[in-house]
Amino acid sequence: MCSGERQQRQKAIGIGHQGRTVGLLGLSAMIQLCAGCGYTTQRPFRDDIQTVHVEMFQSKEFRRELEFRLTEALVKRIETDTPYKIAPRRTADSLLSGEILEVKNQTLGKDFDDDLPREIGSTISVRFRFQDLRSGETLVERPRFIYQTSYIPPVGETFTEGMTRGLDGLAEAIVESMEIGW
Repeated sequence: MCSGERQQRQKAIGIGHQGRTVGLLGLSAMIQLCAGCGYTTQRPFRDDIQTVHVEMFQSKEFRRELEFRLTEALVKRIETDTPYKIAPRRTADSLLSGEILEVKNQTLGKDFDDDLPREIGSTISVRFRFQDLRSGETLVERPRFIYQTSYIPPVGETFTEGMTRGLDGLAEAIVESMEIGW
């Protein structure tokens, strides 16, 4: 194809020297913008912390084992969602500790025929602290942190299943709060 035919074809489909220049400038600007602002796909966790000790959460709740299940969910979330490693307290850079304050259930809807709950909402209240053990500085402290979940008894979901989902979601939210601000 000769140069004249190529130019005619480019004009016919709307690509000319000017269109290519604008496209290349746009691409160049996007690359510079992303590179210049320090864009990253990594989550913003502290670089100065390498290890975390997760202390067994305490509980004021009469339901047993919730504190064990929350602590286990936190350890799993930290291992999978952060660059931190779990370590014994004596060698850890930081400490995550807390307490389950309360679990409240509320009926969100009743069946018209038998007046049994169609859906139950659970609110889990905790307090926690993320602390740098080397300096003693409190990095994150939430005196009342609330997470809500629900479960549906008519389809066979139980309180235990609802709490499993709720505690995992709560652990995810706590780990997200360990991120540093943008």
